Amino acid sequence: MMNTLAPQPNIPEKFIDPQSGEVRLDSLLSSYLELERKMSERPSRPASPDEYQVDVSHGLFDIDPDVNKKLYEYGFTLEQVQAVYDMAAEKLVPMILEMSAEFQADRENERLIAHFGGEDKWQEISRQLLAYGRKNLPPEVLNSLSSSFEGIMALHRMMQGQEPGLVSEGETGVNAGEEELRSMMRDPRYWRERDPGYVAKVTEGFRRMYGAGK
Repeated sequence: MMNTLAPQPNIPEKFIDPQSGEVRLDSLLSSYLELERKMSERPSRPASPDEYQVDVSHGLFDIDPDVNKKLYEYGFTLEQVQAVYDMAAEKLVPMILEMSAEFQADRENERLIAHFGGEDKWQEISRQLLAYGRKNLPPEVLNSLSSSFEGIMALHRMMQGQEPGLVSEGETGVNAGEEELRSMMRDPRYWRERDPGYVAKVTEGFRRMYGAGK
């Protein structure tokens, strides 16, 4: 089908008949229909921000209605909103947790310095605790006790003979209780979130299990 009107100068050459110079409406219509088909296949935003179905099964955080509302105002599609949440889980949350862990470590170090009467005294005691722990404790137990203020205080009491002595790793063997505690240490609440109550539970478990007396 040919157009009898003179071709417009801004029409692409592929829509112009090279022999007659007229607009090829059949080709133009075909391209339009193909473009319409592709546009209809593109993901679109839902009718409201409440319809964003976001997968947060990782458990790091929940869906935030205020964030969804803002993303909806920007015209984000379902796929784009999911991508935002995924990037937050991958990049932002680990960074925040790391900053929180560093802040907690600084606070606990300040508590230890204050408890032992100054930084110099704490440095000397920490050296003694490390030497004592390496000599008397399994590495997992020493690492667990060293990760919190309460654990270090328990280690200090052990060194002073105020807590039951701990037998060495070679004298105990791995039993069901130890396997359970090591499994707890792999829990995100222990190694990532540093939940105080959970960490204390693991520490106390190791202390009780190895506290067989001197």
